[in-house]
Amino acid sequence: MRHNTHGFSLVELLITMGIVGMLYLALLGPNAAGVQAKHRALCLENLKQMHSLLKLYAAEHDGAFPVVQGATNSETPLSELVPRYTTDTAIFTCPASGDAELPGAQPFANRHTSYAYVIGLKSDAEPDALIVSDARVDARSVTTGEALFSTTGAAPGRNHRASGGNLLFVDGHVEWSGPLASRALPLPPGTTLLNPKR
Repeated sequence: MRHNTHGFSLVELLITMGIVGMLYLALLGPNAAGVQAKHRALCLENLKQMHSLLKLYAAEHDGAFPVVQGATNSETPLSELVPRYTTDTAIFTCPASGDAELPGAQPFANRHTSYAYVIGLKSDAEPDALIVSDARVDARSVTTGEALFSTTGAAPGRNHRASGGNLLFVDGHVEWSGPLASRALPLPPGTTLLNPKR
């Protein structure tokens, strides 16, 4: 008597599930190129929206962008934009960073954002002066080729792991930079770069 079975064995099923899992991670996991590109684009949009809010703020404050005396992190001055200029706090969290969402329509000075902010600028500053960026490795001016964002994917400055980050300038344009600065980014006199809380 002959028995024909046309099913999968447990071993075949486990191997198939393993292959499907690896394909999922390669194509759709957090480090997949498509996911990273989407996060970069969403981060860029966050910065463009932030620029619009900063311009509105400056228009009502004699051209000055938010300044809070004694601020030691970017959350304190950026929180000045909420809720008067926006109730959407999602724009202050980089989608690639893994940072927790901020509560909507509430100032967030005591919470954690994803972006660095150059405090002390005015709207009439040089158009290519940096005003906001992804979290940086440190808070100093950099020259071409120096570390700007994490080169290893470890903190600090790892919003986009080791691939770099977005930079927003006073004139509203956004540039992408790899982990090493593609150009010099000096801090104008009287300004300080504030990273988010770590």
